[in-house]
Amino acid sequence: MSELAPSRVVRAGYLLLGLFFVALGVIGAFLPVMPTTIFIILAAWSFGKSSPRLENWLLNHRFFGPPLRAWRAEGAIPTVAKIVAVISMAGGYALFLWQAHPAPWLAAGVAVLLLACGTYVLSRPAPAAK
Repeated sequence: MSELAPSRVVRAGYLLLGLFFVALGVIGAFLPVMPTTIFIILAAWSFGKSSPRLENWLLNHRFFGPPLRAWRAEGAIPTVAKIVAVISMAGGYALFLWQAHPAPWLAAGVAVLLLACGTYVLSRPAPAAK
């Protein structure tokens, strides 16, 4: 659990941010081009600063809870999530190239950013078997 923000206004901001991240995470659960887990991790962090009840709800959620707890305990990402993330990044990049026809410098910059993100995702351990 995280430490609550010092003022009510700041806590309210974190609460709204957490709700926004949950909404993005739910959208990501249904759209293959949107990530889910990172938004749920950010939501849990936001709720940790604003609402222990909502943070606990996320940590114990049937769908979102296990990857969130694995991330908090071990910095782990499930293998299936890694595969989906990397394939989504590659597909999104291909779509970007096909539809946007970016300048070479922009295409290279996006490629470097996505390669860094993909490398990070793949470098995370898989959750320990229980």
